[in-house]
Amino acid sequence: MAQKIRLEDRECPLSATLGLVGEWWTLLILHDAFDGYSRFDQFQENLGISSSLLTSRLKRMVGAGLLERRQYQANPARYEYLLTELGRSLRPVVVVLAAWGNARLAPRERSMVLVDARPGPRPNRSSPTAQPGGAWTGRTSSSPPAPAPAGHSGTATQRHPKPPQP
Repeated sequence: MAQKIRLEDRECPLSATLGLVGEWWTLLILHDAFDGYSRFDQFQENLGISSSLLTSRLKRMVGAGLLERRQYQANPARYEYLLTELGRSLRPVVVVLAAWGNARLAPRERSMVLVDARPGPRPNRSSPTAQPGGAWTGRTSSSPPAPAPAGHSGTATQRHPKPPQP
């Protein structure tokens, strides 16, 4: 995605990762894809992103192998953007970033809540990540839930509208 990797950093895994996903809109598109969004108009409406910027980001994400572009309608041609295995592998990263940011807000300012819907022992609540054997994955929008992707653990996040300010 961002092509700002210095020559001396090309072998650094962090630099390489940031080169793929280290841009605001890319992370937000991934976030929505994890919530089940797959169509251009869904991303655009939910994110409030311009069509030209969204087109550019989706093209880069497809080129990087994070999303697959698949036609779902022939006339007029319409495409959906589905997470690839590489894209799905970023789910825990995006959820942990969201949890980290959310944990630094006052309770009334938080816009999402991590919910562990898996049966059995619960992760340590003082950590934004799950215990071994489970990963925070997540649903983070206020829209109806999308079907869970294959291999989805059951942990979810839900976005809540901010309460009115007094």
